Amino acid sequence: MKLAELAQQLQARLVGDGDIDIRRVADLRTAGIGDISFLTSSEYREHLAVTRASAVMLKEADHAGCPVAALVVASPYLAYAKVAQLLDPTPRPAAGIHPTAVISPEAQLASDVSVGPSAVIERGCIVASGAIIGSHCVLGEQVQLGANSRLWPGVVLYHGVRLGERCTVHSGTVIGSDGFGYAQEAGQWVKIPQTGTVVLGDDVEIGANCTIDRGALGDTVIANGVKLDNLIHIAHNVQIGAHSAIAGCSGVAGSTVIGKQVTLAGRVSVLGHLTICDNAHVTACSLVNKSITEPGAYSSGTTLQDNRSWRKSAARFHQLDDLARRLRRLEKQLGAGLDENDND
Repeated sequence: MKLAELAQQLQARLVGDGDIDIRRVADLRTAGIGDISFLTSSEYREHLAVTRASAVMLKEADHAGCPVAALVVASPYLAYAKVAQLLDPTPRPAAGIHPTAVISPEAQLASDVSVGPSAVIERGCIVASGAIIGSHCVLGEQVQLGANSRLWPGVVLYHGVRLGERCTVHSGTVIGSDGFGYAQEAGQWVKIPQTGTVVLGDDVEIGANCTIDRGALGDTVIANGVKLDNLIHIAHNVQIGAHSAIAGCSGVAGSTVIGKQVTLAGRVSVLGHLTICDNAHVTACSLVNKSITEPGAYSSGTTLQDNRSWRKSAARFHQLDDLARRLRRLEKQLGAGLDENDND
């Protein structure tokens, strides 16, 4: 695209030659002719001064030191995201059905969908316009796949799962598998059929090798704009509010309700039947063992120490209960002594 076209798309102030051809986005340090880069922090101005990029996206305050053409924007990182979408080189397969795909005659597919090799689409499925189904994907009975949604190779959607428009699901992810539901009888486990499903809104992205369990009675619901990283487990009947984001290796136990615009950093564990309010943010490796009712940032766990110090801290942790009891006794004794002095 021409730099002037990008400026128009971003509603940015163009400084320099608008006829420059831009082919891709690149890092300030490695960019070359035909590349556009971005400066998110003034700390990296040293890289800006020597960049070989054809153009740079930056804030007004950083423009004075820019040796090349520029797009002046309020948020360079957001501008980078939008330009990267416009110049995205990810291959998009042509519409059509591969001859090795197995499709039920009772499935409904729009005329412009793409279905890859060895994909399986069972009866009652509805696949909307512009959808892409990668090789070896499986869509169980009654699955609905919204317009312009994409399943990368090896995705499995169990029966009844519903995806909205413009969703992306990456390879190895399973949506709609049974939730972990059992009752005990005489020391043995009796399976509880999981009769709900999973419902995804529009513009949801699910990373690779995630598992999202179907509901036991109601549905597991992931609202519009939610983003899940790789290797995440969402248990049965969980609800995740719009535009929340969860980083890799996190897990959410059953029937927890997560609000809107919540972020869970990597390896966060959330216990079941809890509520997390809108705009709560949980830092990495935290355990959420009670509901969060006020917006803000939350953390748990201990910070990194050298092993010798950590072992000492761990030993002292086990002594805390005894220390607390001794402290209470001392406080009572001190309080009694003060009372006697007052009487004197």
